[in-house]
Amino acid sequence: MVKVPAVGALFWVVKILTTGMGEAASDFLARVSLGLPVLVGGLGLVVTLTLQLRSDRYRAVTYWSAVAALAVFGTVAADGLHSVLGLSLPLMTALYAALLAGVFCFWFRSERTLSIHSITNRRSETFYWITVFLTFALGTAAGDLTASTLALGFLGSAYLFGLAMLVPLVLYRTRLVGEIAAFWSAYVLTRPMGASIADWMGKRSGLGLGDGTVTVAALGLIVLAVAYLAVTRADAHRDQLLPSRPLDQRPETQPVEVRVSAR
Repeated sequence: MVKVPAVGALFWVVKILTTGMGEAASDFLARVSLGLPVLVGGLGLVVTLTLQLRSDRYRAVTYWSAVAALAVFGTVAADGLHSVLGLSLPLMTALYAALLAGVFCFWFRSERTLSIHSITNRRSETFYWITVFLTFALGTAAGDLTASTLALGFLGSAYLFGLAMLVPLVLYRTRLVGEIAAFWSAYVLTRPMGASIADWMGKRSGLGLGDGTVTVAALGLIVLAVAYLAVTRADAHRDQLLPSRPLDQRPETQPVEVRVSAR
């Protein structure tokens, strides 16, 4: 069974919501205690990924819980290198981009594909979740880079990455790039776009709603969306929607009578 959801419009909506929630939640927890985002993000990551890896198929609640935990921990990983180690935003962005490219290379060398439709075994799923983590960390660094170093601000960064997301879509529609390249390009860009929107809504330089308010609002929308997916199974793969019947309930094959005429 494929361990990840089928990609549709609601997939991208929930993905962007998790990126914004992760950014706002990490910033909110850091104001209480610098170690709190590490504790919450790390503990949540261990629990959710353990459940996800032990699952035998895609389940909306388990999968999106792991994504949400990675959204928080990915923000911590990027902000920690910048705040604690003092690495510059351009260096961090380049570092995580290089790590992501390296994981893609190892993944392709191992599985001969980067398609999410091939996430059916532990090894490919491990590559997948490492990739997801690095996209969150890279997106956090890239979003801060455009907002601060390039002085675009949070809203300007959201517009920039939102427009950038249209590029792989157009290239895919015009058949200039394949499905896999278009998907991962868009997946990487959703992180800085969602994080920039969350920062613009929460910070005083934007709407000033507060990181806690943005976290709760985004989390509420995520819960509603994931509950809908869990009940309707709208993003489940087709082979998971057609349960196999027991052997004694399957139609029997009628014997074929063969007649040979003698001449």
